[in-house]
Amino acid sequence: MHSIDQLQAFIYAAEEGSFSAAARALGKAQSAVSTAVINLEIDTGVELFDRSGRNPRLTESGRALLGHARSVLQSNREFMAQATSLSEGIETRICIAIEQGIFVPSLLEILDELGQLYPFVEVDLLEPGTNDVAGLLKQGRADIGLMMEQEGYPQGFFFRGVGHSRLIPACGRDHPLARFSQVSHADLRQHRQLIARSRSAEDTSHLRERKSTKVWYSESPYVILDLLTAGMGWALLPQTVLARRLERGDLVRLHYSFQQTEILQGVDVVWTEQRALGSVGQWLLDKLLALTPELWSAPQQK
Repeated sequence: MHSIDQLQAFIYAAEEGSFSAAARALGKAQSAVSTAVINLEIDTGVELFDRSGRNPRLTESGRALLGHARSVLQSNREFMAQATSLSEGIETRICIAIEQGIFVPSLLEILDELGQLYPFVEVDLLEPGTNDVAGLLKQGRADIGLMMEQEGYPQGFFFRGVGHSRLIPACGRDHPLARFSQVSHADLRQHRQLIARSRSAEDTSHLRERKSTKVWYSESPYVILDLLTAGMGWALLPQTVLARRLERGDLVRLHYSFQQTEILQGVDVVWTEQRALGSVGQWLLDKLLALTPELWSAPQQK
């Protein structure tokens, strides 16, 4: 049965062009490299090198097997790296739930760094609807969550605000409200309001957002975005969701006559005491908690 040392000697001899050069690259005696290759040829029953010239040259069979040898060696390296990770208590998988409508470029940088530092950790990214992150954490489905802040969290939850999301009222460009320079409560009540809500029937936080007598709900802000573009109502959504279609002119920003300040909603990092974080989870949590509020704020839409 061939060994890793034999495969390594075969690969280096092929790449370096001689047994002596392979020995120098490996820090071994030339005799050890030559013996390893000979033993590999005996074990496989295949002549890997033509030794009739001054330097050994790969035979046709040797060229055919070289790629396979490299693959086996790479698999061995990956096996040992994974085994080392497990022995050091590094978890094999982590799940992050990010509420739809929350986005910041720095989050991508953090995930990229995570992939570089922990290449063998499986990352599961969930994109639940409005207020559904807490439910995934409670069920043990997710390890860490990013969500719009709530007035209260279930017992055993930990949270910290890391910034805010700017909310913007908008409607389709052909919607009747688009003609108003400012809209009042009375104006809004006359037209269908589209509200993002949690999938959970127990969550009634969406009722506080109701300003119209005619309301449609969706757990996805992106479904509401399509309804807005189709002129089927008005809605208050995160700027990150609306930005592109506002820029294209598909949507029109509404201006409340009864509110002159920006509408901001906090963004929380959330985790629970019932799900102990390993070294990777703690690394990720620390990175998220170190985010500054400015990084979560998109440029203001005019």
